[in-house]
Amino acid sequence: MAKLFIFGLGYSAKRIAREAQSLGWEVVATGSDGKLSFADEGEVRAELALADAVLSSVPPDRETTSDPVLERYGDALSQDWLGYLSSTGVYGDRQGAWVDEATPTIAQGGEGRRNARAQADRAWLEQGARVFRLPGIYGPGRSIFDRIEAGKAHRIDMPGQVFSRVHVDDIASGAVAALTANVPPGAYNLGDDLPASQNAVVEEACALLGVEPPPLLFLEEADLSPMARGFYAENRRVANGKAKRLLGWQPKYPTYREGLRALLPPRP
Repeated sequence: MAKLFIFGLGYSAKRIAREAQSLGWEVVATGSDGKLSFADEGEVRAELALADAVLSSVPPDRETTSDPVLERYGDALSQDWLGYLSSTGVYGDRQGAWVDEATPTIAQGGEGRRNARAQADRAWLEQGARVFRLPGIYGPGRSIFDRIEAGKAHRIDMPGQVFSRVHVDDIASGAVAALTANVPPGAYNLGDDLPASQNAVVEEACALLGVEPPPLLFLEEADLSPMARGFYAENRRVANGKAKRLLGWQPKYPTYREGLRALLPPRP
């Protein structure tokens, strides 16, 4: 039985693990829901020596901009298949233009979350990994329906602002397609087919629920966290053609409309 080692069994990695297990892979992982502690170096290295493939979903350190997995275990990553969950944030703000894997990433220096991610992205590519660049992730327990229920959904008056997004199950199918097929190392964008404004998603979700959408606000009026403000500071459309061509990947939820309908809470 082939073995997949996962660093960081988080929201997306859990779905990937489940998909791999359904195909007969044994999965071991670090993280709060994983079998191993990242800090238990002896046990981690012993499991890595038995692993056929390694996937990391551990984000880089914002302060040092280094990747914790490569920093500590990079010398033990000799497997033929390495994977890394990155972010389309590495492309920076493109003022609504399309980006693909050939688009230069943001400056490889400086401080902050985006630059740290860009440096980690590059480091994993240099390590020979399949790097999955992910836009806004949504799925069960993490969707606009949850934000509407919590009273945290916003509509922001920013004409022309668009985002790409991806359902967590489509991340899993894309990553496992790369795991089980002989695809070359490199970057792969896993995003849906219809970049759209957040307002469109909020309005669609409210229509499905039969409730009024929240009021339209200017960015300065909305009580947003610094991370959410950073979300609105970037504007781009993410192309997914490479993943479709080389992975044979077709998203089950090609737009937010199909994704929302699959997540619609049952009527009382």
